[in-house]
Amino acid sequence: MSTLRNLFAEIPDSSPQELFATLIENPDVRIERIVSHGQVSDPDFWYDQDQHEWVLVLKGSAKLRFAEGDQIVELGPGDFVEIPAHQKHRVEWTASDEPTVWLAVYYGKPS
Repeated sequence: MSTLRNLFAEIPDSSPQELFATLIENPDVRIERIVSHGQVSDPDFWYDQDQHEWVLVLKGSAKLRFAEGDQIVELGPGDFVEIPAHQKHRVEWTASDEPTVWLAVYYGKPS
């Protein structure tokens, strides 16, 4: 029998660092819960991932910045975005007055 778990369990009201929990993983896909408490990417840092990413904000809010076109995308509960492999991006802002809970799905063969 499968073990019942809750995506919103064990979320602290604050944390000095982002919290990452892998929920499911196999060679082709990884699903993570990410919890942010005001964390942002360093100004000179860009994610440049080998896999595609689909990310959904379940609670809280955030802004992502994409290097191409210097585009900013604001996300609130229910908003999601697909980020193709090697599309450079970073976390520009996350809510500091409440946890931002993300569901991230990384998929496709690493390039």
